[in-house]
Amino acid sequence: MSERILIIEDEENIARVLQLELEFEGYTTGVAHSGTDGLIAYREQPWNLVLLDLMLPGLSGLDVLRRIRSDETQTPVILLTAKNSVEDKVSGLDLGANDYVTKPFQMEELLARIRANLRIKKSEKSENKQQDAFSHNFKEVTLNEQTRDVKRKNRNVELTPREFDLLLHLMKHPNQVLSREQLIESVWGYDYYGDTNVVDVYIRYLRKKIDYGEASKYIQTVRGVGYVLREQADEAEK
Repeated sequence: MSERILIIEDEENIARVLQLELEFEGYTTGVAHSGTDGLIAYREQPWNLVLLDLMLPGLSGLDVLRRIRSDETQTPVILLTAKNSVEDKVSGLDLGANDYVTKPFQMEELLARIRANLRIKKSEKSENKQQDAFSHNFKEVTLNEQTRDVKRKNRNVELTPREFDLLLHLMKHPNQVLSREQLIESVWGYDYYGDTNVVDVYIRYLRKKIDYGEASKYIQTVRGVGYVLREQADEAEK
């Protein structure tokens, strides 16, 4: 599927040249000739990148940019401007533009800037996906396998390696009652030959660090069975 680029440019000849060049390069395009129409087009369907002229009838380019960034910050925006003043460029960048090209511009330069901004966007998406793959959440608790960071709300929770592995296993199986034997096998390993009471000890450690002082207690005891990660508010630890 080709990447989609929205051209918001009031000079129809320039807009047409941009459209033809971009489509020749394999992009799918949309064109609007005023700030108002451009904002409507932007909001009607998803775009991979926006080319935005600053001098537009109706809403100005900066007004369009301000409203785009009030909606989201992800879509790259390249400003097209005939103005050479530093103030206009700075204003656009401060409002969230990713890049700018001053008219008259070379098409090769603009295409290179488009490719560069799309590459950056793809790289950011890939990094976010990788981070999400290592991130686990349960209510107010967040855990990252890669960085081994743990937080409850905005409070950092310092865990030992074994405490971290135990919490990770519980977070991968929320609301599922896990026996001591299951936790031993998954967290300590199949070759562990010690007393299963070690699980009780580490559960107590975790509770002190995760649940202590909190109204909602997440690490629950199921008597005669084992432990479960679920919310149970205002109840004393068992």
